[in-house]
Amino acid sequence: MKLKQHTIKSSVKVAGVGLHTGVVATMTFIPASPNEGIRFQRIDLEGEPIIEADVDLVSDTSRGTTLKKGEATVSTIEHTLAALVALEIDNVLIQLSGPECPILDGSSYPILEALESVGVEEQNALRDIFEVPKGIFYSDPKNNIEIGALPCDDYRVTVMVDYNSPVLGSQHASLTNLSQFKNEIAPCRTFCFLHELEMLLEAGLIKGGDVDNAIVIVDREVQEHELDRLAKLFNKDKIEVKEGTLNNIELRYKNEPARHKLLDVMGDLALVGTPFKAQIMAARPGHAANVAFAKKLKKMIKESNNSDFPHYDPKLPPVYDVNKIAQTLAHRYPFALVDKIFHLNDTRVAGVKNITMNEPCFQGHFPENPIFPGVLQIEAMAQTGGILVLNTVPDPENYWTFFLGLENCKFRQMVTPGDTLILQCELLQPIKRGIAKMQGKAYVAGKLVAEAIMMARIVRKDA
Repeated sequence: MKLKQHTIKSSVKVAGVGLHTGVVATMTFIPASPNEGIRFQRIDLEGEPIIEADVDLVSDTSRGTTLKKGEATVSTIEHTLAALVALEIDNVLIQLSGPECPILDGSSYPILEALESVGVEEQNALRDIFEVPKGIFYSDPKNNIEIGALPCDDYRVTVMVDYNSPVLGSQHASLTNLSQFKNEIAPCRTFCFLHELEMLLEAGLIKGGDVDNAIVIVDREVQEHELDRLAKLFNKDKIEVKEGTLNNIELRYKNEPARHKLLDVMGDLALVGTPFKAQIMAARPGHAANVAFAKKLKKMIKESNNSDFPHYDPKLPPVYDVNKIAQTLAHRYPFALVDKIFHLNDTRVAGVKNITMNEPCFQGHFPENPIFPGVLQIEAMAQTGGILVLNTVPDPENYWTFFLGLENCKFRQMVTPGDTLILQCELLQPIKRGIAKMQGKAYVAGKLVAEAIMMARIVRKDA
């Protein structure tokens, strides 16, 4: 997965009818700044309200996923979001001239093609990727639905569907790498059974539905007069049944329905709002279950972010290695006290300091009982915090970092050679005029060894 945030290089449009509303709408994708996320904007409404792609704003999952904020809604968002997940686009504003995303051909492929036509652009901000630390599960016994996520070093999805139908039996679909999405998942179209179609029509839904933008699976014997009625409803000269589908629709894959369900899972789970690494497994998923699971996953992420101890996995590549740290901070041997940065966002940074026997501690400082001095622990925390503060300017190499103050400093446990010091700094308030106030903490083997509230300031070197 990409480490940095991405947006699109320029604006691009797609247009079409909404599946359920039947309203023709234009959907315009516009580049967005780092950390803005994915947002929808109803430009046809007064005030042009913005609705964030957030699972907490889901208002309906009956035949698609709908977001609502205030009086504004946007529906059938899952195909659009799935394309954005596949391209790892983090920040984009999606302007809509109607209440529903265009259904197009019933898949994500036209949206993916439009986004690829303008290209994806890397941004100077890191992605806050969440790694699922343990299994998390959702089940709906009534509908025989199960969804789970297990720890994984990448983003993977496996889906199983079983509709107890002679036409559409048990099917499986998998995505083991996001690069597979374009050719193997994106072209897969939405589908429904003929008995559902009749129910949806009677309920006044699928006003924009067509046998060309959805697969209709015929799960019972159909009389000629019924086909004539459907042809009239869909404004077709003739509708036929062939190989279990209406109007001679040829499946793009034998398991196209299962693949489309996987597409829906990806789109709905994008509403978590954070890219994540996990093995997702879903049995007989639907929009309601997907959203319920997304809420559980978002809660886990929130609880993890509120946890004091930063999760460090030495197998993963660092955000900053020693060379990048040296380009950012002016400190040099023997006073360069951070070996790597493994987490960095707008408010929090975490890094590593490996304590060795060759550490240039102060001469005479317990020579027969080597202990890493507390003052150097604080300095290591401060340098880690310096990376956080310098991340707010586009040219950190042109700035100095200076200590301004220290409060509530406490040392709770000795640090000795062989220890790995995990350092974390978190902003206590927004940075103003280059001045930052941070809570710094240092851990060894999960135990807090030192902490302090620090104030620092960055100053241009040519000032």
